[in-house]
Amino acid sequence: MKKIFELIGLFSLICFSFFYTDKITTVIKENDDILNQIEEVTNQYKIDPINAKIDNNTIIPGINGMEIDINESYKKMKKINSFNTNLLVYRQIEPEISIKKIYNKYIIGGNSNKNEVSLLFKVKENDNVNDIILILKKYQLYATFYIDGIWFENNNDKIMDLIKAGYLIGNLGYNYQYNVSGISWMNTIVTNIGKQNHTYCYTEKENPEILNICQNNKSYTVIPSLIIKKNPLIEVKKYLKNGSIISLDINNQVTKELPLIIEYIMSKDIAIVDLEQLLDESF
Repeated sequence: MKKIFELIGLFSLICFSFFYTDKITTVIKENDDILNQIEEVTNQYKIDPINAKIDNNTIIPGINGMEIDINESYKKMKKINSFNTNLLVYRQIEPEISIKKIYNKYIIGGNSNKNEVSLLFKVKENDNVNDIILILKKYQLYATFYIDGIWFENNNDKIMDLIKAGYLIGNLGYNYQYNVSGISWMNTIVTNIGKQNHTYCYTEKENPEILNICQNNKSYTVIPSLIIKKNPLIEVKKYLKNGSIISLDINNQVTKELPLIIEYIMSKDIAIVDLEQLLDESF
């Protein structure tokens, strides 16, 4: 019995020591000039997040906010025993309403607060993507290739080349029609082999059937904000804006005008990114 009481006493002493040490550390930190200076500037450097915008059946991604990580900033500055704004450490704040895991809305663009647009190339039937890829490589750009199921089946090697080159692959279904087996098969390849974080469906107008099958497979459904029909460069010049998702067929006119389209967009200080980056809510 005596041994038990001795052990209880020892355990209590250890717990008290930890508690006392923690309290002492807290008091010291609270009176630390470096810590106080960090806390004084927290509001000055805070950026509030922007919620994703939902309008009926459509959604546009939000943007994460940013705030000072007080503890990590303190650790860095304590090493040099001096307050220095260059050593501030930040962490992102996710918006209350985020595009993450919202699959039952049509994505109609990126956030207009970012100077970014995305080019989508629809690959159908016997389309040849080689010339498009050469142009993108020349400008060191990445785009999204929406692949039709038949093309996907007949061009396995080319799909692997696109994935290895870092291009994002979207799912065009079979002639814009989606079924459970087709979407599951294509999505499995791009996520397991291509290591994509997300999968993407495509429609040019609201289609509840497409939206339903795609959300059940945890795929985002995109309605491009600019669908090029006849005059690629003219239409881009007329309708381009931050966050635009620009849909292009692969044909001779698009191939011919693509360098001019790219140069025009870049002249507006707008970055051309793939769909994944355009929809990313990171700050």
